Amino acid sequence: MNKAYIFVVLTAFLFGTMESACKIAGNGLDPFQLTFIRFAMGGIILLPFALREIKKNQVKLVPKDFLILAGVGTLGIAVSMVFFQLGVSDSNAATTSVLISINPLFTMVFAHFFTNEKMTIHKVYVLIIAFAGLVFMIRPWDIQEGNSIYGIVCMLIAAITFGAYTVAGKVSVKKMGLMAQTSFSFLLGSAVLLIMILIAGKPVIAGVGNNFPLILYVGIFVTGMGYWSYFKAIQLSDASTGSIAFFLKPAIAPVIAVIALGETILWNTYVGIILILIGSYMNIHFQRKANARKQQEQQTDNK
Repeated sequence: MNKAYIFVVLTAFLFGTMESACKIAGNGLDPFQLTFIRFAMGGIILLPFALREIKKNQVKLVPKDFLILAGVGTLGIAVSMVFFQLGVSDSNAATTSVLISINPLFTMVFAHFFTNEKMTIHKVYVLIIAFAGLVFMIRPWDIQEGNSIYGIVCMLIAAITFGAYTVAGKVSVKKMGLMAQTSFSFLLGSAVLLIMILIAGKPVIAGVGNNFPLILYVGIFVTGMGYWSYFKAIQLSDASTGSIAFFLKPAIAPVIAVIALGETILWNTYVGIILILIGSYMNIHFQRKANARKQQEQQTDNK
């Protein structure tokens, strides 16, 4: 379990630097282009572990599986992460880092309608608290300098669609495993995004040389190693423990934004972060209780 927490902290740090790194890199690259490059790189880095997982689980993929993965990847990469990069480019990194962290709350809502994970009164409490945090982060009565309505809307679309991506991927995860599902959805989603880029006449490699160190960091460390360390945390413990990384990220990312970008954190940001952290903690706590109850019921049924 101690090793698991090492990977949790590593994941939180890598993901915590994501918005600042993407904002800097995005200054010299098209949002579609940067999203394609970093998730293609991330998918390639995860691929050897994905193939090992498939071999271990003796999974045989059929054309239907790849169609499903392409659909999941399109939703997660070509839609959600493109809106994420658009939001990062047009808002403060501190704000966007916290807004994207609320995607698990949208996952709960989608799961209620499309899976057997139904909404409970506890989940409603989490949604209310997190929504209050969201309002303070956006500060609609007086939007903070550096933020924009366009950027905030893009980031909310990114969070909502990433929640849908998570739920959509649950079917393929059960068959092939988390590492394989993520790697293949990254690669196929990036392929769909590349087609969109070519059709739209957007750049693919132009400007890459001038931003090469940042691209390597965002692609290899943030996207590739970040997800790998997250999966390692889950493998060494459970999904609830791994999700603590997303609980820590909203606290780390604004600090990185202040250091790397010189951003200013105002009082409303602190209030929003605290409320979202409370909501995230409650979500993890209730997940653990629900998982423990399921395990107890299974043990009872087996007796």
